[in-house]
Amino acid sequence: MEFAEQQPMKAIFLKVSSVVIFVCMSTLIKAAGKDITTGQITFYRSAFAMVPIVVFLAARGELFQSFRTRNLRGHLARGFVGIVSMSFGFYGLVHLPLPEAIAIGYAMPLIAVMIAALFLKETVGIYRWSAVLVGLLGVSIITFPRLTLFGEGGVGMAEALGAVAVLASATLGAIAMVLVRKLVQTEKTPTIVLYFSLSAAVFSLATLPFGWVELSAKALTLLALAGFCGGVAQLLLTASYRYADVSTIAPFEYTSIVLGMLFGYLLFDDIPTLTMLVGTIIVIAAGIFIIAREHRLGLQRKAARRHLTPQG
Repeated sequence: MEFAEQQPMKAIFLKVSSVVIFVCMSTLIKAAGKDITTGQITFYRSAFAMVPIVVFLAARGELFQSFRTRNLRGHLARGFVGIVSMSFGFYGLVHLPLPEAIAIGYAMPLIAVMIAALFLKETVGIYRWSAVLVGLLGVSIITFPRLTLFGEGGVGMAEALGAVAVLASATLGAIAMVLVRKLVQTEKTPTIVLYFSLSAAVFSLATLPFGWVELSAKALTLLALAGFCGGVAQLLLTASYRYADVSTIAPFEYTSIVLGMLFGYLLFDDIPTLTMLVGTIIVIAAGIFIIAREHRLGLQRKAARRHLTPQG
């Protein structure tokens, strides 16, 4: 990714815009109905996301060169893990209140820290480990009331499975983040974005023989709009990181819970529970602590490099 001059306010505007549109995407998917298979949802989400991405790359004259890759296997691995994560997430989205599904999804960066430490051998100190454990405690507070519904059948069972599905989605999403970290070592950002949407559409299309349902005109429109929103939001998110550091932008991800509560209440009569609010506050606090810690360590590393002699 080529970095432009630091413009924090512009970066924050782009980040918040992407969050708003991502929440709109989730709302459209939830509004499409519970009877649609996750394979169908992920296909439309991925296929229609390519429309704004392809138009954007073509306008910049980068479309054809974005198809050039030196790591097709890496793109396919990321695409497969990403589409399975997305499928679990969409299942949870349609069976849980919107703000609750968003809040449980906040576990992803916490799990990513654990995976990076275990498999990438990244150094994670006691402070970040403590924040991860506190954050996971918050996630358990949110999910526990749903998990107690196992065995009740009907709506209760669906909600319990939905909570487990979102947790599985967060775990797989964290693995996808690690795979992206490896891809950025050799691949350009447009290539990564393009191949993810393309591979995700192909993988999800493979679920067609397993029972896609006939879509009404309304459901088809909602899913197509959701996919388009996903593509636009991805472009805005990518652009935001050109104008400011990750530590500056990342905390604004948590504005999605406010929007989720608003949309959930207005459109689906979802009222947040006390345990959901308490757990969400804990998870957000842990996430912001990790971001702040990363920012401080980054400044320390930069300062150390400036004081190195030419011999190192």
